[in-house]
Amino acid sequence: MDIAKKIAEELEIKVTQVEAAVKLIDEGCTIPFIARYRKEVTGALNDEQLRNLDERLKYLRNLEDRKTQVLASIEEQGKLTEELKAAITAAETMVLVEDLYRPYKQKRRTRATIAKEKGLEPLAQFIYAQEATEDVEVKAAEFISDEEGKEVATAQDAIAGALDIIAEQISDVADYRTYIRDITMKEGKLVVTAKDEKAESVYENYYDYSEALSTIPGHRILAINRGEDEKFLTVKVEAPEERILRYLEKNILKDNAFTAEYLKNCIADAYGRLIAPAIEREIRSSLTETAEDGAIKVFGKNLEQLLLQPPIAGKVVLGWDPAFRTGCKLAVVDPTGKVLATKVIYPTEPHNKVAESKAEVKKLIDKYHVNLISCGNGTASRESEKIISDMIHEMNLPVDYVITNEAGASVYSASKLATEEFPDFDVAQRSAVSIARRVQDPLAELVKIDPKSIGVGQYQHDMNQKKLENTLTGVVEDSVNKVGVDLNTASASLLEYISGISKAVAKNIVEYRETNGRFTNRKQLLKVAKLGPKAFEQCAGFMRISGGDNPLDATSVHPESYEAATKLLTLLGYDINSITSGELIGLKSKVEDFAKMADELGIGTMTLEDIVKELEKPGRDPRDEMPKPILRKDVLDMKDLTPGMILKGTVRNVIDFGAFVDIGVHQDGLVHISQMSSTKRVEHPLDVVRVGDIVDVRVIDVDIPKARISLSMILDEKEAANRKYTKDNSNNKNNRNNGKGNRQDRKPKKEGLNLSGLAKFMH
Repeated sequence: MDIAKKIAEELEIKVTQVEAAVKLIDEGCTIPFIARYRKEVTGALNDEQLRNLDERLKYLRNLEDRKTQVLASIEEQGKLTEELKAAITAAETMVLVEDLYRPYKQKRRTRATIAKEKGLEPLAQFIYAQEATEDVEVKAAEFISDEEGKEVATAQDAIAGALDIIAEQISDVADYRTYIRDITMKEGKLVVTAKDEKAESVYENYYDYSEALSTIPGHRILAINRGEDEKFLTVKVEAPEERILRYLEKNILKDNAFTAEYLKNCIADAYGRLIAPAIEREIRSSLTETAEDGAIKVFGKNLEQLLLQPPIAGKVVLGWDPAFRTGCKLAVVDPTGKVLATKVIYPTEPHNKVAESKAEVKKLIDKYHVNLISCGNGTASRESEKIISDMIHEMNLPVDYVITNEAGASVYSASKLATEEFPDFDVAQRSAVSIARRVQDPLAELVKIDPKSIGVGQYQHDMNQKKLENTLTGVVEDSVNKVGVDLNTASASLLEYISGISKAVAKNIVEYRETNGRFTNRKQLLKVAKLGPKAFEQCAGFMRISGGDNPLDATSVHPESYEAATKLLTLLGYDINSITSGELIGLKSKVEDFAKMADELGIGTMTLEDIVKELEKPGRDPRDEMPKPILRKDVLDMKDLTPGMILKGTVRNVIDFGAFVDIGVHQDGLVHISQMSSTKRVEHPLDVVRVGDIVDVRVIDVDIPKARISLSMILDEKEAANRKYTKDNSNNKNNRNNGKGNRQDRKPKKEGLNLSGLAKFMH
């Protein structure tokens, strides 16, 4: 297989681009480095394309390795034909390779192997040849034996054993399995029933349910899997059995009256006992893998948006970790994230020391000139928010507040990293510090937390953890490298995500900084233990030094391009100090011909464009383009909400069937996918919104007892009425494909909008 050609076709890019990227990956270059500093080489492949390329490269290389192993194994057995070799060599999936290898694979002791041990293989061959001229029992009688270990009592026992051998042979034919797998996927259904119909659970939508395998969406697969794992649901694949048996009979049976009935029964046994269970396992595994890949992709997109939230810089922030019995923990941090003070107050149940608590908070605000209160959204958040809002108005404080998603704060506060960072603080104090810092620099704080715990995924604990971890780590790496880090302030936990930097080297960088003082130029990185020339090449462009020896060190211009950047400035009538003076705004207009200039400088056109863009806005932060967080002074209660009310909110999480939006009450509201646009069908919520987006929403319905808020992004009620949600508008097409008599059609349920227990799914 030509791997480069295959990847190029799949990703719809040029073969030369694939070959260049593969060469760089094999040389040890990281994805962020290749995406940013090797655009000319790869034809400007972005980080997402490169990660997809890398993933397929690993799969296809593993596939080729497996083919080599399989071919060697079959050849060793002396059974490798040219036809079989060609089929294995041409196989494009692991599944097909394993199908072709199945007949030659060493098997555990089966009914067929036992029958072979009894010497019944010649009888099996006789029956399968379908050339009998008399009753098969006559031939079978020849195989009756009382020999120890090979006992065959009757002719019928001999026939049964022979049919076991034939059944296994049938089940091992790759073409048969491929057909059955494909037809089951195209025409089969996933049928779900309740283990106990009277049991109450969040899976009641699936107690009597079926849906076509070809159309069932990923989030339902994951929900059904979890319901099965928790012993509420029974799940099976319903295949077009009659059609499959007809296909097998057509391909196997000949016109022989003496063997036909035996073989018909044998075919049914081969399918029901050997093929169908294996195919069901494969299909369910494939559906789960596809669903997980989709959920991981959504998780990754959500995480990226969360990590790239714009920082609220220059503010003294009071972090407020709300609680009831143990009290609310407070932490004041200065604009650099340094902790100035901590405090515990008891304004909530059962203490209700509201007045005393307000007085303590007022003292902290006055003493440290607090500009912003960051209140976590966990237990007692609603009560804390009310106290904060009342206090701002009663005391006329020049302070705003923001509700911060505290997911993962408890994980961080109990971690080894938090203990090292704040050895004298308890877990609650560390949590309050984390909540404060999250608004100052979300990226720097969130990288300290396991991405799975950040709270923007779905079913994350049910997935392939290695695949999830690899994807999320890639997202964090890309996000950190897009922004870059300040070499003189970045923590080790942030530095370890920089291209080419390992955990050990990240710690060494911090230790070098603490021992030798601040870095004044990028070249000093080469003095850090275990940071060699290759690592320097990979990381240098993403490290920033403000106020250092060379103004270029404060930009994303790579040291390998310093000479070109300096020459460019000279040719255009500037010097190196022009970078910090702000003189270079509009530099792009001074370059008349980029191709000619690039040639003169000895660099690529794309590299020149990146240099110019960076020199115009040195050290620009891509997060500045993201929506700013909504700062509040007033609090809303669910009872204040009425249908038709238009509010501004922040998207907190995006899932397959909608988005959760924070509108300033304790409970996030759900915008169902059917309520995201009045002008077009939305295939996936991510096509419309991302985590962190500020959106206008209209309240559709408020259910206070169940703590549910239904929202719409279609602000005109008449337009929205035309798209009024039912159980799941996005799946009407799927339901029509299920055919007449589908359980789903007979018992409609509120699929997707039954939010009872949904929080369980989300985290």
